[in-house]
Amino acid sequence: MITIFDYGAGNLRSVQNTLAEIGGEYTLVRDAAGVLAATKLILPGVGHFGHLTRSLEALGVREALLDRINAGAPFLGICLGLQALFESSEEAPGQPGLGLFPGMVRRFDIDARVPHMGWDSLEVRNGARLTRGLPRDPYVYFAHSYYAPVVDATAATCTYTIPYTAVLERGNVFGVQFHPEKSGPLGLQVVRNFVEL
Repeated sequence: MITIFDYGAGNLRSVQNTLAEIGGEYTLVRDAAGVLAATKLILPGVGHFGHLTRSLEALGVREALLDRINAGAPFLGICLGLQALFESSEEAPGQPGLGLFPGMVRRFDIDARVPHMGWDSLEVRNGARLTRGLPRDPYVYFAHSYYAPVVDATAATCTYTIPYTAVLERGNVFGVQFHPEKSGPLGLQVVRNFVEL
């Protein structure tokens, strides 16, 4: 059973549709008790870094999320859900992220067209579990104005004026900057890979 955390602004319906299409059972939760009962977690993300992280605190689930992740429950952050795994973001100065990975999420250069929206290719590093079964340099769908730095746990990058983390993997923690639920059959494969972990 997949637990999707609903913080009030995520792209829930498209994530639900994707899970339903691949036969993945899921439940929606909005509180710490639901998070603590999860065996696998998805944090979808659309919106503002500050709104997401403040919502986690206001709903009392920040520590519950960290507890489940530290206990080994597989976790997938999508788009803003990946960015929330870092220490902070230029989008919300002074508002801490979950801090599982070092560094600050930054806005694309002022000369770049933002948001970075549309199809773009991934440069996949060998051994990435989320991208298993995907073709070389797969094209997936992005919609974001901020990007996460490349870190040791980066499993795939995308280059849009600068290389940034497009897929993140470390142990039971996974994140994708793109939207698998809007990326057609390749996106379905990414979600299936997470469900089948």
